[in-house]
Amino acid sequence: MDSQYEGELILVDKPLYYSSFEVVNEFKKLVYPSKIGHAGTLDPLATGLLILCTGKKTKIIEQIQCQEKIYTGRILLGSSTESYDLETPLLFGKDTSQITEELVLKTVQKLTGEILQQPPAHSAVKVGGKRLYELARADKEIPARPRQVTVHEFNITKIDLPTLHFKIRCSKGTYIRTLANDIGNLLGCGACLTSLRREKIGEFEVENARRELWGISTSKSERLKEKVANANNLIYIQNTMI
Repeated sequence: MDSQYEGELILVDKPLYYSSFEVVNEFKKLVYPSKIGHAGTLDPLATGLLILCTGKKTKIIEQIQCQEKIYTGRILLGSSTESYDLETPLLFGKDTSQITEELVLKTVQKLTGEILQQPPAHSAVKVGGKRLYELARADKEIPARPRQVTVHEFNITKIDLPTLHFKIRCSKGTYIRTLANDIGNLLGCGACLTSLRREKIGEFEVENARRELWGISTSKSERLKEKVANANNLIYIQNTMI
């Protein structure tokens, strides 16, 4: 039997600025069959493990998506954005000098376990047949219903105010961007996600993933890179004034 027809799992270390859809298209160019999909979307501003399924393996996409995920990354306190990450401009900056390690750890506990989470407006969740990010870009606010997710572990690995470094183990459907925004709301200072990397899906680890796309750019990824650079400049100015 043809191995391409039987299908395979391809572990990809997704580079920054690439959408999951773009990754699928790039691998189609590498003489893979037209029947190919990914098991779990990663935002363009996230890196890490993306699992592609080809041929008959596309039948187990849902099975893979349902497995636990592990993420690492950074959250910036004192700043907020509409997308909860750096894809959209900073809305404001607030002083974080009064925030203590104890307060941060207590806040994280409130976001651990089974929680109701509101998907961000700039997400791939569908409402009325439309992606939320499509509605957001058209200035139409139609919020999705809150969904129950499970945050099994939410560890703050380093506090370097105004930045928090974290490691999260969570269920399918958990938006790390929303967790970052929620931390900011609970602390009263605002927050946004500045870095995210998916380390693991079930038993699959990013260390075993392929990196063909690293160093390659597209016109779309270059535009996004410029937007993020502008946001990072604002973050630098803000941090030097605190």
